[in-house]
Amino acid sequence: MSKTIGIAGLGWLGLPLAQRLQFLGFQVKGTVTQLEKATALQKKGFNAYPLTLTERGIQGSTDAFLKDIETLIIMIPPGLRRGTGADYVLKMTYFLEAIEASEIQHCIFISSTSVYGDAQQKVNEGDIPKPDTEAGRQLLQVEQLFFNASFTTSIVRFGGLLGGSRQPVRYLAGREGLNNGDAPVNLIHREDCIGILIKIIKQQAFGHIFNAVHPEHPSKKTYYVQKAKELGLEPPSYSEENDTTFKEVHSVNIPNILQYRFQKAL
Repeated sequence: MSKTIGIAGLGWLGLPLAQRLQFLGFQVKGTVTQLEKATALQKKGFNAYPLTLTERGIQGSTDAFLKDIETLIIMIPPGLRRGTGADYVLKMTYFLEAIEASEIQHCIFISSTSVYGDAQQKVNEGDIPKPDTEAGRQLLQVEQLFFNASFTTSIVRFGGLLGGSRQPVRYLAGREGLNNGDAPVNLIHREDCIGILIKIIKQQAFGHIFNAVHPEHPSKKTYYVQKAKELGLEPPSYSEENDTTFKEVHSVNIPNILQYRFQKAL
């Protein structure tokens, strides 16, 4: 059995995942959107290919990248900007056609908890998503496309991402009158993202949906004020409005199917 893993999107998460997989003995191929980035990564020993998805098709070394891959991990976010009309579903349909024409057997599609609406309250993988944003709606459509493809796909819905220089509280520091402070956070550390993806690959746990969110859900007000203090930032303040709108994302599949235990505290 081939041990070649493909990662479409060698970025903030994809690159450290590639490093970890190589350390574990897997052959890894990956994509970036710019030729210069691909060249720089190749010099560092990564098997990187330039590849860009557009609404007119795929630009780059599609066939060369997909060749000999057994499991493909797709980390290409919608990146929708308000009013741009970007068609993520169309871009991913082109990519899906290329993947189905290859010999890839398994896929892990990285999605987001944005497929659940902000008022869905407590949800797990058994609940039907009701997205209330354009990005969430397009992600859900692409999930369904890949879930019904000729290869077997697992969907991983990550919560808000933490780790390295990425700390959401930096964008909130010093802000006043923020809304919905009693709503729970839905977050996950990059180390746990990597741990969950490696578990799926090692266990060949394909054909499932995984809500990848840390099981602890402190309120936004409690969490972000505390984090700001820890980082020496001015804490944000929240309005006293008692808004009952919230989304709290849980998983039954991560503990039951993967038996994964979260490694990093929030």
